[in-house]
Amino acid sequence: MAQKTNSLACTKWMCKYHIVFTPKYRRKVIYNQLRNDIGEILRTLCRYKGVEIIEGHLMADHVHILVMIPPKLSVSSFMGYLKGKSALMIFDRHANLKYKYGNRHFWAEGYYVSTVGLNDATVAKYIREQERHDIAMDKLSVKEYQNPFEDREIEKEKKKQEKKKKTVKKEK
Repeated sequence: MAQKTNSLACTKWMCKYHIVFTPKYRRKVIYNQLRNDIGEILRTLCRYKGVEIIEGHLMADHVHILVMIPPKLSVSSFMGYLKGKSALMIFDRHANLKYKYGNRHFWAEGYYVSTVGLNDATVAKYIREQERHDIAMDKLSVKEYQNPFEDREIEKEKKKQEKKKKTVKKEK
């Protein structure tokens, strides 16, 4: 990764930030077609604002990006723009999500940000290897997750079947 400085009218700058943000309720929805679309949307919006994505990774329940933001933009205004516009664009492409996320709020409030400085290679490596680490930790987990409402759903289904049998017998 080259240590390049950018320039504005009278300024030389290199402002790098590691930013992490999540979907509302930290739902694990960033996969398959939605993952591809979110990646494309984030790249497009960054390009519109003149923000360079150095490294980025979409996990199932959060987004890591290492970006270079011009000093004329504050991090908070950029993140407001990025999360707001991307949510609108996601709901335009995937209308079925509006039932899960009402009021067009796809992203959770807030985000994590840290300045990177000249140590961007380490942060970029961390972002690249984050998914491998999460997969390894999941394999070590021995807990199996089960739907807590499964037994209730089975009982309801049995009751429905019994009612159908009774109505069929009455009709005969």
